[in-house]
Amino acid sequence: MTKLIFTNRFFYPDHSATSQLLSDLAFYLAKTGIAVHVITSRQVHDDPNVTLPSQDFVHGVQVTRLWATQFGRQNLPGRTLDYLTFYLSAAWSLFTLVKSGDVVVVKTDPPLISVVATVVVKIHRAKLINWIQDLFPEVARAFGVGGLNGLEGLLQSLRNWSLRAAYKNVVIGDGMAGKLTEEGIEPNTIQVIHNWADGSGIRPVDREKNDLRKAWNLGNRFVVGYSGNMGRVHEFGTILDAAERLNPLANVLFLFIGDGAQRHRLEEETRRRGLRNMMFKAYQPRELLGLSLTVPDIHLISLEPSMEGLIVPSKFYGIAAAGRPTIFIGSKNGEIPRILEQGQCGFSVKKGQAEELSHVIRDLADHLDRCVSLGERARTLFDQRFDMRHAMSAWEAVLDGVTRPVSARP
Repeated sequence: MTKLIFTNRFFYPDHSATSQLLSDLAFYLAKTGIAVHVITSRQVHDDPNVTLPSQDFVHGVQVTRLWATQFGRQNLPGRTLDYLTFYLSAAWSLFTLVKSGDVVVVKTDPPLISVVATVVVKIHRAKLINWIQDLFPEVARAFGVGGLNGLEGLLQSLRNWSLRAAYKNVVIGDGMAGKLTEEGIEPNTIQVIHNWADGSGIRPVDREKNDLRKAWNLGNRFVVGYSGNMGRVHEFGTILDAAERLNPLANVLFLFIGDGAQRHRLEEETRRRGLRNMMFKAYQPRELLGLSLTVPDIHLISLEPSMEGLIVPSKFYGIAAAGRPTIFIGSKNGEIPRILEQGQCGFSVKKGQAEELSHVIRDLADHLDRCVSLGERARTLFDQRFDMRHAMSAWEAVLDGVTRPVSARP
């Protein structure tokens, strides 16, 4: 392998989930002596006023940041133009950078960037690995996004063409692997590598020793946390209804840390319903992640049932690293519920079952020792399966396979 080239719209210092995962992997592989190059945008996810330098060298990784329009996510035409200009810039950058023997790893932001990469890889006789965080256009279809004008079938066919051309398609869950198999993608090209967290940087912290908990004056209240993106794929109606049921209890607080498309609606609903048990905080710097994830006694993760198999919430891994249990709201047959059952480290509540959710929270608030035991099991499961070191080893094995001569493969 001459060099390893990653492509994704966001990279360090951006702190969005896909950027952090890519940054972890790229920096780790660069330390092993691999020549790593990242092609990304000049933007950060949550601040349109920031423009990053076009060339950079960070922790052993060469970074090329591309020009693209920056209309943002607020309207479909602007977002489409942002994608198109990034596609064009990425196509040219890949075409000039990729050489025979290189390995190109493409993520799924923007959607269908794998199609652009496939064309370049075929021309230069390089190798392609798709690192799939979500399935497009299925996600858009499940959202009911307009503007595709009946193109879903064509887009799906193009996506599948790029998957069939790849040496390996790395997916982040068993449900997603099943979806690709249903699409006719060869099972031996599909590899499940779960997303991860850094267990050395995120560790359990006792509630009494948490400086953020003290700074936010949370005292001895039982804190139910939601950390990260409050996006449209996440379900909040059940959470709001449960919070309304628990509003009379002075010892229970719902804490939302992060931002996203639904945060404004959540804050409006909090005011409209007169909820006194809701608190909102901004994203915390990554160096404080270990503290912010251990402020709550238990965390909530939600996902619209229609998104199962298309997306896997990456929040879970940091929560487990922090030694905190999870309550999942969505489909009880989903990816996260299966993991929670295997690790005996949380609960699953069906979308709409606010009474059940409020009962679980009330019971744990009354039996904090049980909550602590569930959190200890979460950290044990994390150490066994989801620490960053497991994912890094799995990625090294994938890359070893792509560079090994065909005759040497099992």
